[in-house]
Amino acid sequence: MKKFYLWCLLLPLQALAQNLKVANLQCEYKANAIGVDVAAPELSWQLQSSGYNVTQTSYQVLVADNADALGKNTGNVWDSKKVASSASIQVLYRGKPLQSAKTYYWKVKVWDNQQHTSGWSKPAQWQMGLLTKADWKGAQWIAYDELPDSSRITPLIHLRGPKKLSEANDVLPLLRKTFAINKPVKKATLYICGLGHFELSINGTKTGDHFLDPGWTDYDDQALYVPFDVTSQLKQGGNAIGVMLGNGFYFIPRDTRYRKLTGAYGHPKMICRLVTEYADGTAESVVSDQSWKTTAGPITYTSIYGGEDYDANKEQPGWDKPGFNDAGWKKVITVTGSPRLDAQIAEPLKVFQQFNPKSVKSLGAGVTGQYIKSKDTTVKQQVMNNRVLYDFGQNLSGIVQITVKGKKGDTVRIYPAELLATEGTINQKGSGNPHYYDYVLKGGGEETWQPRFTYYGFRYAQVENAVAKDEANPHNLPVVTAIKSLHTRNAAPEVGRFACSNELFNKTFTLIDWAIRSNMASVFTDCPHREKLGWLEEAHLVGSSIRYTYDIANLSRKCIDDMRYSQTPEGLVPEISPEFTNFGGMFRDSPEWGSNAIILPWYVYQWYGDKKVLTDGYPVMLKYLDYLAGMAKDHILTQGLGDWYDLGPNSPGLSQHTTKGVTATAIYHYDLQIMSQIARLLGKPADAVKFDKLAAEVKKSFNHTFFNVQTKQYATGSQTSNAMAVYCGLVEPQYKDAVIANLIKDIRNRNNSLTAGDIGFRYLLRVLDDAGRSDVIFEMNNRDDVPGYGYQLAKGATALTESWQALAGVSNNHLMLGHIAEWFYSALAGIRPGGGVAFKDIEIRPEPVGDVTSAQASHESPYGTISTKWEKKNGAFVMEVEVPVNTGAAVYLPVSQTAKITMNGKSVKAQSYNKGKAMVKIGSGKYSFTAK
Repeated sequence: MKKFYLWCLLLPLQALAQNLKVANLQCEYKANAIGVDVAAPELSWQLQSSGYNVTQTSYQVLVADNADALGKNTGNVWDSKKVASSASIQVLYRGKPLQSAKTYYWKVKVWDNQQHTSGWSKPAQWQMGLLTKADWKGAQWIAYDELPDSSRITPLIHLRGPKKLSEANDVLPLLRKTFAINKPVKKATLYICGLGHFELSINGTKTGDHFLDPGWTDYDDQALYVPFDVTSQLKQGGNAIGVMLGNGFYFIPRDTRYRKLTGAYGHPKMICRLVTEYADGTAESVVSDQSWKTTAGPITYTSIYGGEDYDANKEQPGWDKPGFNDAGWKKVITVTGSPRLDAQIAEPLKVFQQFNPKSVKSLGAGVTGQYIKSKDTTVKQQVMNNRVLYDFGQNLSGIVQITVKGKKGDTVRIYPAELLATEGTINQKGSGNPHYYDYVLKGGGEETWQPRFTYYGFRYAQVENAVAKDEANPHNLPVVTAIKSLHTRNAAPEVGRFACSNELFNKTFTLIDWAIRSNMASVFTDCPHREKLGWLEEAHLVGSSIRYTYDIANLSRKCIDDMRYSQTPEGLVPEISPEFTNFGGMFRDSPEWGSNAIILPWYVYQWYGDKKVLTDGYPVMLKYLDYLAGMAKDHILTQGLGDWYDLGPNSPGLSQHTTKGVTATAIYHYDLQIMSQIARLLGKPADAVKFDKLAAEVKKSFNHTFFNVQTKQYATGSQTSNAMAVYCGLVEPQYKDAVIANLIKDIRNRNNSLTAGDIGFRYLLRVLDDAGRSDVIFEMNNRDDVPGYGYQLAKGATALTESWQALAGVSNNHLMLGHIAEWFYSALAGIRPGGGVAFKDIEIRPEPVGDVTSAQASHESPYGTISTKWEKKNGAFVMEVEVPVNTGAAVYLPVSQTAKITMNGKSVKAQSYNKGKAMVKIGSGKYSFTAK
């Protein structure tokens, strides 16, 4: 009986011990990563437990080169042994040298602060990429044809270029290779780069679900390869690899359609290696070489800016299958390619949501200006076409998929567009005109097609030379039996959700989210149509908003890589990266943009605990700071765009309210403050002292130049001037409250409306939030009668627009003004980082302002899920909180000092009370607070 009683007492403890689990293993930010091309990858995992206040005290990692060894708990490549550490993210691999293309298997066990030991995690794996040029095993760049060096145009030319440039198109080729497999396959991996973009198929089936692989880069320095596990696609006997190539930014045709840039690195080309591992332990490679064959494909035109054309009559069924007769094809030629090949670390683009039309409207016969080619020239000719307008209801980045039925040789043209003109036809004036798709039917039944190598930002599609389903068709035109809008974006995992009781804020969040989705490609683009370029200020200014909802660790690392390749010998980091073109002057050298080379790596460290980006990026940062120091006069920088697209009396563009030099110099000071912290973190104290000294000199000069000690205003006293002075650490402590008061006064004097633009608005929000004045933020943004988010919604926007006024002449799907999403998460819902990195220390500090009576959010941090849900209910403040294992939080409850607080039904006392908030510290677990 005593033994039974003792067993009952021990049961809860044993159950709790069994409840400690290790899950979500990642290598270089990816589960079961493939194509890892760093010699010592970083490993991360999450802990799960239903207990409270659980932290990791030790861990053990096993890495093996075969699954059987790992199953026997043998780490024959690395056994970390038991390591006394709470580290569960960015744990550096310290085992034997890793081999290219090899798969490694690993698992983790942990110990916690409550004397519990987890079991071994489920096994995970990662596969190495190709670490050296020799690992490509003689693979060559191959192509249909080669662009003569005399025809190369790099850097690309802004807009159409000089008139002497003749029109130029290129062949969009198909490439194929057959090979045989005669024994059981254990694993097969294909490493491939096709420039500008490629689509891969094996034995007649497309490989993977990627779109626009590989990500775009500065091709004169670097190209990206993409690894695919193709084990399931291979078969015994004959096999065939098929590759279709497109242009992307690698070749931009000089024709009559829209293009932001003109130029050519070369004609499309490809390099690949297929590694097949057999069950008997042997391996074999198939590489790109002169044994491949090629021909012109059915895509007759494609441009990243202008659109795409497809002639279904030029299809060759079975071209990517074994047994196809390729006697009419020619041998490929070998060509030169990018000097460096790296694995694509950012997630690929993929197709996500699909939208059917919300409405269909026949526009009847109409005139469209088309360019008609003759033997000697090209002329613009007016052509009458029947037109049908489809409204998909959502402005997004993507492509149109069309299903049509008609006669052989009929051509259907599709114009996507964000907006409509006054007469109800499509309007591409603010998004790049003309961009369209021509599809030539082969006849004989329904045909479904979508572009492969271009995309656009659109809500509407105007289809010409066709009729809608069930519409009268007296001229026997092609019939559109189905049409869809396919949303494409970077496949960064979604890691956050937000909602509150204020419906305008919920709609604002969705408005911004669609701009974020639409502008996450292989770079953070400004817009998905007119430019598609990586303007750098967005990555750090809106980055904090983005990372709450999406895991942008890998996309950010790619952006950091791009900046390294874009930096000039003088140290300048240009405003766009990759720098496909040199815009020159103020459109090339703005510190608010170039400083992304310092700010983004620091933010990535803070967001994800990634110290490696600081170590790798340090030389770029040093060189850029030297460049800025050389450009400064008496420590003041005056070059650049300033507070771009602020809201003033004139059309938006250059700053209208903020004195030139304020934003550039403030960012310069912010850079120096960050660099001081980075230098100390990397063990470079002498550098830190140097940065501190220079920062003090910049601060002194900034205040001497811009601060009015009588009025307590900076420069013109604009919202941006005062907010950036505060946030960037330039205000002397004795004046800080007065400067913030003046900032609020300006907002109040403008009837709670904003003037800050692309650069200043994020800092305006942060300063007000940090000062406990979320009430001001609420009053500025809970309206639709003045330019801002609500105004855009009232104008019918479904994605964030480029201008606060939602002007029709500029982009209506733009990322740069999305800063308030950060406030939704950090203030309304109350999830914000504390003193540590990667949410190791958390602050839960909700701001129930205005008419907001409830809010909820969740964020999947590197350590696990953080969530809050609060509401005002029957005179009480009620909140549920989830804190992940291996972290802790300080919860700030917005209640009176005399309020009675319960936590999980038990009375608790606040550890402190300050500025209307009672603070309670908690460890991991799920909690329910009530304060009344």
